[in-house]
Amino acid sequence: MHIVAVLALDGVIAFDLSTPLEVFGRTRLADGSPAYEVRVCAPAGEVDAGAFTLRTRWGLDALATAGTIIVPGIADVSGGVPPEVVAGLRDAAARGTRIASICAGAFVLAATGLLDGRRATTHWLGAAGLAERYPEIDVDPDVLYVDNGQILTSAGAAAGLDLCLHLIRRDHGSAVAADAARLSVMPLERDGGQAQFIVPERPPAPRGSELEPLLRWLDESAGRDLTTAEIAARAGMSTRTLNRRFREHTGTTPLQWLHRTRVRHAQHLLETTGDGVDRIGATVGFGSPTAFRDRFKRIVGTSPHDYRRAFRTRTPA
Repeated sequence: MHIVAVLALDGVIAFDLSTPLEVFGRTRLADGSPAYEVRVCAPAGEVDAGAFTLRTRWGLDALATAGTIIVPGIADVSGGVPPEVVAGLRDAAARGTRIASICAGAFVLAATGLLDGRRATTHWLGAAGLAERYPEIDVDPDVLYVDNGQILTSAGAAAGLDLCLHLIRRDHGSAVAADAARLSVMPLERDGGQAQFIVPERPPAPRGSELEPLLRWLDESAGRDLTTAEIAARAGMSTRTLNRRFREHTGTTPLQWLHRTRVRHAQHLLETTGDGVDRIGATVGFGSPTAFRDRFKRIVGTSPHDYRRAFRTRTPA
């Protein structure tokens, strides 16, 4: 039977730990037999899980017999990973064992070097920190999970469910995975990535910079049909100088900044009003419904309609 070893370290996030236990533990094959045996292992017999102390049956030697190792997130990613854990995960990878992380578990995998040169993800709140600490990793903050074959990573919380269901489908096909999804009250596939869950924030406008008045004006004027030439004229600069200064201060171009501002405004309207999608696109400044939908999906990772269905927070006026 395929053994799934779930690695519990001090500070383990209980949700991330329980997800593979429940999903893999309840998965059944067509004949009703269990598809997996799930074992929780740890460097020591007891694990500090914050609100409770966890006692485990298996030590790190369980990694040697596992077909899959799941690394849940930990609450404090600033601490080091025990050397014996690093060695155990590296040895398992060398044997060809499949290893997957959930949420901040990507920081544990990163400490082993197993993510170097690979694309990976983690919870969007930790993505910038992962990329800064481990520049060898190609961090993608927008997706629900990344499958590199042997090494996989997933975003936060519920994305661990997506990852587990994906692994079940890889192992046993869509029918078994669909049954597992129904038991978890989850769709087998979710539209979009974690970009749709990121709290929409105002694009960066550095205080005190020479561009601050211009950025404030752009935010207020985003619904207008603006060109780079008009923005440059407002700033009293040439187009070339504007693009250079903009990239220096914001890391992007004026039009890209404007697109993100418009999408942020659209997200707010989709959440709080009953206006039609096309009307919202025109209101926030997009010239056509197609342009609005394309740009929205590129930035948010899902369609305006699906975003509204998932995130409308109140009865529209």
